[in-house]
Amino acid sequence: LQVPRASSQTLAGSESRRFTNKHSKKALKASLTLGILLGMFFVAWLPFFVTNVAQAVCGCVPAGFFDVLTWLGYCNSTMNPIIYPLFMRDFKRAMGKFLPCCRRSGEPRPSAISLSMRNSNSGARAATSLKNVL
Repeated sequence: LQVPRASSQTLAGSESRRFTNKHSKKALKASLTLGILLGMFFVAWLPFFVTNVAQAVCGCVPAGFFDVLTWLGYCNSTMNPIIYPLFMRDFKRAMGKFLPCCRRSGEPRPSAISLSMRNSNSGARAATSLKNVL
């Protein structure tokens, strides 16, 4: 005997698959971003650290080459603020709220009071006590 499935079970199954698919895409994107960041970190800083150890052991590394590798590491630190907004939508939104150059036209600038209430976990209770203080 076969019992026919209820339509709500079928709907719940498709929503569950969609939910799982959405989260797997987010996890894949987060893994890709982390891979790019770590890959750039290792490409930029690993030669510096290997050369630093070689310099301590044998003293055979030219000063100019050592300086170039140091600046390669500094360039990696410069690239991080560029990489984060490219791959992370939440980071891009946060930067848009605080930096005037990144804000879209028509978006109001948040006030300090609204930011402090948004960042506190107290909810409406904090708003009423804040009104009393002001």
